[in-house]
Amino acid sequence: MAGRGHRALVTTKHFVDTHSFLWYLAGSAQLGSAAKAVLQDPASALFIPATALAEACWIVERGRVALTVTDVLTAIDNDSRITILPLDQSVIERSNGLTAIGEMHDRQIVATALVSQDQGGTVDLLTKDGNITASGLISIVW
Repeated sequence: MAGRGHRALVTTKHFVDTHSFLWYLAGSAQLGSAAKAVLQDPASALFIPATALAEACWIVERGRVALTVTDVLTAIDNDSRITILPLDQSVIERSNGLTAIGEMHDRQIVATALVSQDQGGTVDLLTKDGNITASGLISIVW
């Protein structure tokens, strides 16, 4: 029961973009310190848009990161903090208006987070992407 002097627990939904997730799994120094702290925190609620997961597998398949697709999928299966969110009609509709972001996959990642934000709660995106950051559309953690 929340009474005077008590605050309700606010849980931030941390959306993870493609490179942040891959750099975390690979132990890369390219991962920002604040994003790394979120990804290492056992209490973090992590959300990966389906577009980011598909893009991560595509990057790995092409040998751009020293991981296998199995490594990526196993990491997701073994981490109960992670929820994969679909690329559905609401995300596509929302992404169409995000003209400040030039790349389609980035639009879909941001749109997934914004759809979730519209449903309530605090949302941020773990990303280094300059185009997404410059858009000002979503809170960034890096």
